Amino acid sequence: MAIDYDGRSFRAVANTENGETSGETVFRYRQRGSILSATYSGGRIVTGHLLGLVAEDGSLDFGYHQINDRNELMTGVCRSIPEVLPDGRVRLHETWSWTSGDHSSGTSIVEEIAD
Repeated sequence: MAIDYDGRSFRAVANTENGETSGETVFRYRQRGSILSATYSGGRIVTGHLLGLVAEDGSLDFGYHQINDRNELMTGVCRSIPEVLPDGRVRLHETWSWTSGDHSSGTSIVEEIAD
């Protein structure tokens, strides 16, 4: 599944309780070749960045760091599996782990924002 993430924006639609993203969090993706990057903010996230790789099947592996509304630097890793929705938008099913704080893990879903 060849998905080009460049220029796409996503919004968090679900997250486990130990996560910090919410429906107010917007991610803006950039892709160059297999390299993925994004900036994000909103809700509890003041600012965040992610950097990773896009596999041939469209799955994503990346690390992230963010500053939350408590002025804490939080870091983690994530694996995202894409689902193309009937309207052509992309939904990402994410499994993530904190590499800071309590080192817990969780799951989340982000969906592409329609233009």
